[in-house]
Amino acid sequence: MQTNIPIMNPQQRLEAAGLKLPKAYSPSGNYRPFRRAGQLLFVSGHGPRLEDGSYVTGQLATPDDVKSGYGAAQLATLNLLAAVQLAVGDLSRVEAVLKVLGLVNSTTAFMQHPKVIDGCSDTLVAAFGDDVGQHARSAVGMASLPHGMMVEVEAVFLIRD
Repeated sequence: MQTNIPIMNPQQRLEAAGLKLPKAYSPSGNYRPFRRAGQLLFVSGHGPRLEDGSYVTGQLATPDDVKSGYGAAQLATLNLLAAVQLAVGDLSRVEAVLKVLGLVNSTTAFMQHPKVIDGCSDTLVAAFGDDVGQHARSAVGMASLPHGMMVEVEAVFLIRD
C-alpha cells in the first residue's frame, strides 16, 4: 500500500515548525556573509538579529538562562539560513550541513553551552531532516560577542550543483 505523503522542501519544513526565514542582512564589517569554494559554502558568523536591526543581547550566567540562549541560537540560525538562501538561491540545494561553530556569550561559571547551541542544531534538523541537517559541531563560551549578542553561529554546507 502506497501513501502519497508530500515531500516538503526546507522552507516548508521550517514553516511547519512555526519558523520563518528573515531577510538576509549585510555584514557589519569588511567581510562577506558567505564564501563558496566548489561545492562548499562557508557562512560567516550570524547573530540573533531582530527585524528592527537590533540583536538579542546578554551574557548567560545560570542554567535558567538556557531557554533564552536556545531561542537566540534559533534566531541566529534563521539569519544564517537566510544567507545560505541568498548564496545558493534555494535551500533545497543544501546536500549536507557539515560543521557548525556556536559561540555563547557567557560567564566563566556557565557550563550549558551545548544546550544553548542545540537551538541551532535543532533548527537545522527541522529545516533539512536528520540525514542532511545533522552535523559536526563545537559549542564554546566567550567573554563577549559583537554588538553584545547572546550567541553567534557559523556553518559550512555542502551544496548540490
